Amino acid sequence: MAYKIEETFAAIEAEFRARVERMVWCNVATVNDKNRPVSRVLHPIWEIIDGQPVAWTATYRYSVKSRHLAQNPYVSMAYVAEWQTPVFVDGIASWDDDPATKAHVWDLFLAAPEPLGYDPAPLFHAPDHSSYGALRIDPTKITLATLGGDPWQRIWRSQ
Repeated sequence: MAYKIEETFAAIEAEFRARVERMVWCNVATVNDKNRPVSRVLHPIWEIIDGQPVAWTATYRYSVKSRHLAQNPYVSMAYVAEWQTPVFVDGIASWDDDPATKAHVWDLFLAAPEPLGYDPAPLFHAPDHSSYGALRIDPTKITLATLGGDPWQRIWRSQ
């Protein structure tokens, strides 16, 4: 079987979390003002909100990435540190500038064990600093690939 569509995120949650928490870093592509893809490496941390996966990234609020997302919020993520078990995520990105949310994301990174967790202060100073942004990514599709597996892709789509 080439692929299997999963009805719920819960069906892939354990394997998804194991993979992304091992690989930590992923390639994230946005679209620039000339409708061309632009890739960069980001360090998301995932949590489940109302039964749905949400990625958070502590990143620079006013950057080229910010300009790209202002005109096109769709992103493509690829965790490929383990070539035989990559994870692909398509999603919609948005900035959450609420001070309580920014502090929450900051604390998620502080609380997680390394290498998933880290102290954001050397990069962003404090949760209320103007350069610090909490970027939220809501997946529309997650693909767990297992090269040589049966099925070789397990796919979940949001409602």
